[in-house]
Amino acid sequence: MPEQSTSRTVFRRRIAGGEIVVAVGVYDGLSARLAEDAGFDALYASGGAIARSTGVPDLGLLSLDEMLGRIRQIVQAVRIPVIADADTGYGNALNVRRTVRLYEEAGVAALHLEDQVTPKRCGHYEGQELISAEEMAGKVRAAVEARGDPDLVLIARTDARAAEGLEEAIRRGRLYAAAGADMIFVEAPRSIGELQIIVQQISAPLLYNLTYSGKSPLLPPAALAALGFRAVIYPADLQLGAIRGMQRVLEALRRDGITPESARASFQERDRLVRLEEFLALGDRYRRGESS
Repeated sequence: MPEQSTSRTVFRRRIAGGEIVVAVGVYDGLSARLAEDAGFDALYASGGAIARSTGVPDLGLLSLDEMLGRIRQIVQAVRIPVIADADTGYGNALNVRRTVRLYEEAGVAALHLEDQVTPKRCGHYEGQELISAEEMAGKVRAAVEARGDPDLVLIARTDARAAEGLEEAIRRGRLYAAAGADMIFVEAPRSIGELQIIVQQISAPLLYNLTYSGKSPLLPPAALAALGFRAVIYPADLQLGAIRGMQRVLEALRRDGITPESARASFQERDRLVRLEEFLALGDRYRRGESS
């Protein structure tokens, strides 16, 4: 737990500082390791990407246990902070208490809860339905009470922009901050003008979701930081890239019966990524009866 506590402290200090936290979306231990090795200093365990990696759409189909298993895998694979998607908290305020405790035990640095009904759907699809703002505020209070480590960052997400408009999204964001959320996530704003209004009217640290649905502006981290956002998540990039890469390899295999070297990692690169040499060295040390 000390290492996990440190990652939480680092993340909390960074969102309070002047630089924006950039978190790339991952969905398993291998994608998490790739992102860490590439130099990212935070990860986003995307519920949508995790769902799609099992072959189902982002419609709230995975259970708490299924999500927890993957989140533990991601956290254990890296040393950097992990922001985790906790969807709706998997039920009411009592469920939220349990979800927060289990996510904290899994070692995440932060988690976000949203105000959709259960089952939820991707925030950039159509047809989201919301619980009342008051019920969601109660969920936020339950999350705050359930938190054991005060450095665990609790993020409240609202999908009200699509369902009820920008004014209601801002009202809800302010209400959730007053209920104790450390950070607010207004999903799917439509323009830079809306982003400016959100920053002006919600005083809590803000998270931005950069995705390719066409609903929200595609802005680099520096531009988002200049607007006043403290974190940005890229939930889809790594998985979308992996899908395209696998499709190209499959096309080559079907066409030629062999994958060109330029389209695949080497055995050595793959084994380095999963730390093969470290495991082999550990096994040798244990066989020799040596202590650490």
